[in-house]
Amino acid sequence: GPTRKMPLTASAMDFFQLFVPDNVLKNMVVQTNMYAKKYQERFGSDDAWIDVTLTEMKAFLGYMISTSIHHCESVLSIWSSGFYSNKSIALIMTQSRFEKILKYFHIVAFRSSQTTHGLYKIQPFLDSLQNGFDSAFRPSQAQVLHEPLIDEDPVFIATCTERELRKRKKRKFSLWVRQCSSTGFICQIYVHLKEGSGADGLDALKNKPQLHSMVAKNLCQNASGKNYIIFTGPSITSLNLFEEFEKQGIYCCGLLSTRKSDCTGLPPSMLNNPETPQSRGQYRIRMKGNMSLICWYNKGHFRFLTNAYSPVQQGVIIKRKSGEIPCPLAVEAFAAHLSYICKYDDKYSKYFISHKPNKTWQQVFWFAISIAINNAYILYKMSEAYHVTRYSRAQFGERLVKELLGLEDTSPSH
Repeated sequence: GPTRKMPLTASAMDFFQLFVPDNVLKNMVVQTNMYAKKYQERFGSDDAWIDVTLTEMKAFLGYMISTSIHHCESVLSIWSSGFYSNKSIALIMTQSRFEKILKYFHIVAFRSSQTTHGLYKIQPFLDSLQNGFDSAFRPSQAQVLHEPLIDEDPVFIATCTERELRKRKKRKFSLWVRQCSSTGFICQIYVHLKEGSGADGLDALKNKPQLHSMVAKNLCQNASGKNYIIFTGPSITSLNLFEEFEKQGIYCCGLLSTRKSDCTGLPPSMLNNPETPQSRGQYRIRMKGNMSLICWYNKGHFRFLTNAYSPVQQGVIIKRKSGEIPCPLAVEAFAAHLSYICKYDDKYSKYFISHKPNKTWQQVFWFAISIAINNAYILYKMSEAYHVTRYSRAQFGERLVKELLGLEDTSPSH
């Protein structure tokens, strides 16, 4: 849970600033102004530009965050006269001023000579965000590695022509997280560029298990020695990776797929389906040291690799129609944690900022901000402030937008 006690009067802004404090926002102000100056030296002066201030930077973020609640395809529709217009917040800043800040917005204005990393423009922000996640929250023992679901606005997709859908650029990166499976708090973010240079680029490793094991190692670099239990999907699950993690004091439970997983070192007899028909709940086990490979049958064969649970401990899967189906405890635990992540995706994926910039670093930035707000809401729900004013996720977002814009009326609209 949370590592610090927040006051009863804590606002949405207080929780958000646990991850994005004023010093980070001030750096955005400095870097944006530096970039604007550099840009104008190169391409000619812009008489309409005035250096951005901290108040304006907060308002700029507020406008962007408002798209995560109202899901307008373009943030500029706030100033329009259409369905997504929002007169109550449109008066804080003119559309032309907002567009100017958007044009010059930067987190790192200049590339240093040592930089080779493709995300150099956003890496300092990601590092700062990670420090905030680590210091504000202590995760439970059970955690999940996965790619979070990032919703496209269903209304927009439904009204899109095929040509418009084709024009929408595919993301040039994959976003992976390590997530506390009892609260949904995202403990760590890892961004992997698809067009990375050299042998570690996503394209070079697309169908190879070493990409996913590299992702898993990066996500768990701060987890060693803490006896965490990490749940993984088929693309990450592998004997070599689990054995490596065990040496670091990290235990694993993963679903295994003969098609997607690296099955090196596993007995072939367990990877082939038996010819004799099996009844639901039957399972076979093979062990090597602490590692056990479980093949469990329930309308199909499911394989699990784990060193976190004893294979002889019994559990049950409860199905609405067929009642209780016996299974090893590892299978029950995996199903429980997987269902929690599905619930998290259902609840929070629709609150991602819907602004779609062309630049990859900006796409990553807005996803990271969205995750920070979701984490802030999770901390708010675990604080005493939640018992004073019970805001939903949408109301919490609206409150944060109004506080960033400096509006006095911060009561949520129903």
